Amino acid sequence: MKPLLFLHVIMCEFQAIALSYKETPVELRELVFFEDGEEVPELLLKLKEAFDIEEGLVISTCNRTEIYYSSKRKVSKEIIKYISSIKGIDSKLLEHHFSELNSEEAINRLFRVSLGLESRVLGDIQIAGQVKKAYQLSADLNLAGPFLHRLMHTIFYANKRVVQETRLQDGTASVASVAVDIIDSFIPRMDMPKIALIGLGKIGQYVLENLRKKNIKLTLANRTRSKAEFLASRINASVSDFGALDSIVEDHDVIVSTVASKTPIILPSHIQKEHTQKLFIDLSVPRSINPLLGSMPGISLYNVDQLEDRTIKAKMIREQAIPDAENIILESVESLKDWKNEMEVSPTIKKLKNALDSIRREELARHPKLEEKERELLELVTKNMMQKIIKLPVLELKAACRRGETETLVEVLNDLFNLEQQEVKKK
Repeated sequence: MKPLLFLHVIMCEFQAIALSYKETPVELRELVFFEDGEEVPELLLKLKEAFDIEEGLVISTCNRTEIYYSSKRKVSKEIIKYISSIKGIDSKLLEHHFSELNSEEAINRLFRVSLGLESRVLGDIQIAGQVKKAYQLSADLNLAGPFLHRLMHTIFYANKRVVQETRLQDGTASVASVAVDIIDSFIPRMDMPKIALIGLGKIGQYVLENLRKKNIKLTLANRTRSKAEFLASRINASVSDFGALDSIVEDHDVIVSTVASKTPIILPSHIQKEHTQKLFIDLSVPRSINPLLGSMPGISLYNVDQLEDRTIKAKMIREQAIPDAENIILESVESLKDWKNEMEVSPTIKKLKNALDSIRREELARHPKLEEKERELLELVTKNMMQKIIKLPVLELKAACRRGETETLVEVLNDLFNLEQQEVKKK
């Protein structure tokens, strides 16, 4: 393969398979989730070994599992079949839910995911940290090559621009994140606050994502206990029986309920002690916490309507910022293309410099009787001349890159200076 084509091929072969909350139910997303600690590294190394992956990146969260890779061939279907085999899922089912993305689609998808445009909560700031962690793991496993390194740093810079230049991350845009803000304001004086999360559906899992890194004692309760145990194992939380509401309420400072129920499941009778200080947050519709608790001494109660009121303005502001964020992505992708094009011509620039330097050194060698000071002066003068001579061709090459016209100019330079032959001769 000619050096001129190397990075062009790498970029064209950058591909992805992606599955997210938008088209996939939580039951299937749980099955294809990969743990950061062991499963993701094992998957990346297996992809490298079995499918000749040159670069790889795995983003696996409760909302998505996406695999980005560079390879000499298209292996998306093979990767999906491999995932189906190790996870014990029907491959046709996975093929139906996984999207296969070509180079341009994969690049744009990774930008949008990293900037929070594809998040359940628009502008979600957590995803940027998750993507950085995924990239670091790829780098540690030597699965981040020149293109992926450049792509990720371009994405990180784009994210910085989005934060500084747009309002995509302004305010709090989900009831779950508002709930966590209220919890944060309630527990600052507590040494190790105890928080119970009852119900682990979509909203419950988002609350969990916001709580998992806080210095708290967290207990999970769910009608399906196995689901609570699975999620608790990922974050070192405790699990309580769903029916043990008396002990859950008594033992915890904060109780968050996301359980869909026709009638309230948490009642005033669950408050056993007088003068207790507790926070209840009801994210259920219909409500699962009896509103009478809100009138009891020491009890603070918030329902979903109260929280939703806080999010409406933030949602509008973030939605209005989408075009600005998308323009930043377009500019960033263009800069990535410029870099890729310049890297394509860098071998030609190097050959041209070598050819001119070879001529310079050959001419100096014709004068072996020069004094040391004379030779040093000529070295300096000829090197400066060479730099000035090569400046214009280099600038023209870079300009041609931006116009997409590098091939013709590279051919002209090769013919004028016999660069291919010079390279062979040098070797």
